[in-house]
Amino acid sequence: MFNEESNIHAFVAAVLEVMDEQVGETFEVILVDDGSSDGTWNQIQQIASTDKRIRGLALSRNFGHQAALFAGLHHAAGRAVISMDGDLQHPPSLIPAMLAAWRGGYDIVVTRRTDDRSTTAFKRWTSRTFYRCFSLVTGVAMSPGSSDFRLVDSKVLDSMLQMQDTDLFLRGLVSWLGFQTTTLPYQAAERFSGTSKYNLRRMLRFAAGAMVSFSMLPLRLGIWAGFFTSLLALAEIAYIIVQYFRGETVPGWASLMTVMSMMFAILFVLLGIIGAYVGKIYEILKGRPRFVIGRRVGFGPHDFVAASPEVGRPHIEPPMPPGST
Repeated sequence: MFNEESNIHAFVAAVLEVMDEQVGETFEVILVDDGSSDGTWNQIQQIASTDKRIRGLALSRNFGHQAALFAGLHHAAGRAVISMDGDLQHPPSLIPAMLAAWRGGYDIVVTRRTDDRSTTAFKRWTSRTFYRCFSLVTGVAMSPGSSDFRLVDSKVLDSMLQMQDTDLFLRGLVSWLGFQTTTLPYQAAERFSGTSKYNLRRMLRFAAGAMVSFSMLPLRLGIWAGFFTSLLALAEIAYIIVQYFRGETVPGWASLMTVMSMMFAILFVLLGIIGAYVGKIYEILKGRPRFVIGRRVGFGPHDFVAASPEVGRPHIEPPMPPGST
């Protein structure tokens, strides 16, 4: 949840209706406030005070979508854990089918968004381009329309929590882990209210971080670019020598400046790529947590989990639904 105060009650009501009427299992709902500036946390506190199955986490500031999801995963205690966004675009009605696939033996149940007429051409094109490039560059196969609406078994979640990637890209991480996986399609609903918090700048940063986190190909491309420019330079030298012996050399600066500009441009690109990877090394060496919990509600006094990668998730029994024994 990030500035989603107008969506919280509708989201919780939709999830509880599905879980109570169609699932009938013991469960908990963890709502993560990713440093909202509106009344999101107040709404979470209000709902948690009326239902012991609702728990809330408030990050100390906005750490980003992936870090907020990871905070919820750290505190989840179920045998199966489902992550989803709080704007009701991920339909709670799909939860029974996800649980059925899990009971059928699948460790991971991922979902794939099917585009309709309401999906803009730009969004369809950017999604397909990103996932094709990601699969090609990293070797981790992902299909267009992948989302963070998924179910993972507890053993998969334990493996996820051991990962120490600085740029979290949970969709790629889940695919990289392997395990028995199935995919369910879904039709994304309209937002219940409000607007999307993912602008073009955030999407580009998210895509770049995912690529760097999962692949060394940019560095390898830099090496091949260096070989290619070296061949061009040798060809230019050979041409100059031939023209010199033929007496056809003409003093000029155009070709010289062209070659120098090209070489410096490639050099700066390579330095930028190397700098990106060095920056990731720096982030890892600092050892800062991916998120910081500011406030909690609905958790017991011993249910707190630190954000450090080496600390596992809690092994506690989720609260029973009303009337259960």
